[in-house]
Amino acid sequence: MADYQEAPLASRPKTLDPSEYFSLSLEQRRAEEDRAALRANLKRQYQLQLNNPHRKELIEDPALTRWVYARANPYQFFRPTNKTSLLGIMFGVVPLFSLYYIFKTDRLKGTVDCK
Repeated sequence: MADYQEAPLASRPKTLDPSEYFSLSLEQRRAEEDRAALRANLKRQYQLQLNNPHRKELIEDPALTRWVYARANPYQFFRPTNKTSLLGIMFGVVPLFSLYYIFKTDRLKGTVDCK
């Protein structure tokens, strides 16, 4: 945890933030334990359904269903952020201008050589 360096376009995870990690109140710890117990119970129920040898129906995982729907409809769930804007500029705009510059200078160099 001592050698962790933050990424420039991402925030620090809550588990690595010392002010959040070490100074939790009793209510916050109890709420996190309750959430962990709920997650463990849901996981146990899903594993019981999944490993049932006598099951006849299909098991639906709501998280997987949401993920598949989001992957199938990416433009509805796209959020413009600094990272996506930077990537759009780097892979969309910069190559166009660099190719234009390369072809233009090569063409001008060729016309100068021909004269």
